[in-house]
Amino acid sequence: MFIATPMTRQHNTASSSKESEAHDVIETRLWLEEHDWLYRLLRSEENVSPTFRFPDLISASVSLVFTHQDAPCRIFQFLGTELVLRSPETPRRRESMWRHQYQLLLDLQRSPANRHPNPKFQLDQLTTACVALCRAEDGSGAGVLRQARRNMAERSHRGRDAPPG
Repeated sequence: MFIATPMTRQHNTASSSKESEAHDVIETRLWLEEHDWLYRLLRSEENVSPTFRFPDLISASVSLVFTHQDAPCRIFQFLGTELVLRSPETPRRRESMWRHQYQLLLDLQRSPANRHPNPKFQLDQLTTACVALCRAEDGSGAGVLRQARRNMAERSHRGRDAPPG
């Protein structure tokens, strides 16, 4: 079982905004096939100004899937028809995502669709499903990069609205 935990960074003179940002990133795992696709997107010529990293790309994938009203159905459909057929020993890569998108997946993980008598899927499987669905919809990753920009703007906007620490 994989457990999501806030990633912490050590620094001698961290500002409160950097400390806050470190707590906004949650560790997850991503199955190798989807990780490799995101890595190609990370290194692509389209990923510029700014260059988005894995937390941005994973979170954009989650956000993009959740723009569909039937997101839970789509995710569980993929899990129950495709991911379930892969070896449970498939390697995973440790990555991270932003807390806002983690919360979407956590709510899904706690939903009735993930309870008895249904199979129980973990965070890495839910995360992987979102990336796989984005890849199936648009293999170029252009939509993921556009969503990463929107997510960044929303995070910046939320940061301005937050009360001072």
